[in-house]
Amino acid sequence: MSRFLTEKHNALSPYVPGEQPKDDQYIKLNTNELPFPPSPLAQRLAREAAGTLNLYSDPDCTVLRKTAAEVWGVDPDEIMFANGSDDVLNYAFAAFCDEKHPLLFPDVTYSFYRSIAALNHVPYTEIPVDEEFRIHVEDYCSCGKNVLIANPNAPSGIALPLSEIEKILISNPDNIVMIDEAYIDFGGESAVRLIPQYPNLLVIRTFSKSFGMAGARLGAAIACKELIENLNRLRNSLNPYCINAMTMKAGIGALLDRSYFESCLKRVRAIREDAAGRLREAGFTVTPSVTNFLFVKHPSYPGKEICEDLRKKNILIRHFDTPRLKEWARISIGSEEEMQAVLETLLGLLKEKEDA
Repeated sequence: MSRFLTEKHNALSPYVPGEQPKDDQYIKLNTNELPFPPSPLAQRLAREAAGTLNLYSDPDCTVLRKTAAEVWGVDPDEIMFANGSDDVLNYAFAAFCDEKHPLLFPDVTYSFYRSIAALNHVPYTEIPVDEEFRIHVEDYCSCGKNVLIANPNAPSGIALPLSEIEKILISNPDNIVMIDEAYIDFGGESAVRLIPQYPNLLVIRTFSKSFGMAGARLGAAIACKELIENLNRLRNSLNPYCINAMTMKAGIGALLDRSYFESCLKRVRAIREDAAGRLREAGFTVTPSVTNFLFVKHPSYPGKEICEDLRKKNILIRHFDTPRLKEWARISIGSEEEMQAVLETLLGLLKEKEDA
């Protein structure tokens, strides 16, 4: 560590992303990516945009916002795009949270929230989920603090119904309620339709999951015009050209190609339900995930050991070495062929362990 790093940043504990192997020898199911490539239209538009890279991209994302507004049923002025949903979260923490406006979020959720809070010097409280990893909305009602909930949550994959989200919004009219909908397209009810009723609602979306654009880095904030103006004040003070031309065009193509989008979601859901059923039959506990991943536990096969054994077979899944999660493993949904290979390998390893 350099002696020049400021004291306020020296204590940061950076987020640790899932492993990104530098070769193709692995079946990679550790970071919840879509197992299918981006839409053919998204790819074509991105290639065409490559010829314009000598020019700055549109800082207002005009066409992208117009396209997204039509798909999501909001006004273009109610959308801001940024460099991935993590970027949106960073702007939101900086804009709306501080010592006088602390934050509440679940203790079992996307761990990057802690890193962003620390970076922005935002005090936060983690509310324990129950033993089944379920969020109880009563813990967030009339709390007098800003609220952040991933819905569906990660790594459990469990979703709250929209009626529960609305209870939090109604009871906290003077605080921002952020709903991170990274996985909403795979299942659950989006809170976007509540935006006209609740000026304290901020919905966060990403193109990394359901649109298959994790490598493009594109995220969105959806909220009333006033909140979006607040976020744009920060974005334009830091990085007004944060969406490159190729990503912008790819986003437009991904939104327009609805048939491809829906076909990918349908495949993921079918693969997920088949895999969950087979794992339960083999004695695994599987949370009721509505996402593109499964969270699993076996009474005689610890999560860390599962991950290590699968890695030896060139299969990557995710383990979280924390007290509440150490027995569990998270398996991203791969293609039909990938999931067949993973399940055959995992169930074979389980049989060897039980026979030993």
